[in-house]
Amino acid sequence: MTTEKTTSIAKKPVTVRFQRIALFGYFGLLILMPIWLYLIAPREGHSNGFIFAVYILPLLLPLKGILQDKPYTYAWANFIVMFYFIHGFTLLWVAQGQLIWVLLELLFASAMFIGCTYYARHRGQELGLKIRKLKEELAEEKAAHEDKH
Repeated sequence: MTTEKTTSIAKKPVTVRFQRIALFGYFGLLILMPIWLYLIAPREGHSNGFIFAVYILPLLLPLKGILQDKPYTYAWANFIVMFYFIHGFTLLWVAQGQLIWVLLELLFASAMFIGCTYYARHRGQELGLKIRKLKEELAEEKAAHEDKH
């Protein structure tokens, strides 16, 4: 589907709301992580390259698709945000001195996850995109197999 067609179909208010929540979470993490890990509380024993590769680079992977407003990118970006949940929940136990930054990470990760999930769903419905159900796939495969015999 071309970008022209996707931009010509208007977004419902609920879709716009979830996109804003997703963008709040995404850009919040994108701003928070380098500031936190390079300026506020640099990690001892880790190189800057390691910090970038592990904590910042994954957030840059969906940037192009998010800027191009691709629902599929919003959907798969949730796989990336899971890492930040794990990181945040782990630090709740081991880094209580950084509680405010951990809570911000969890807030942004939660907003991104909820926003991306529901934006992809609503926008996909508006655009007529559909993920077929496994049951339908299996029924077609079975029918095709039975036709051969």
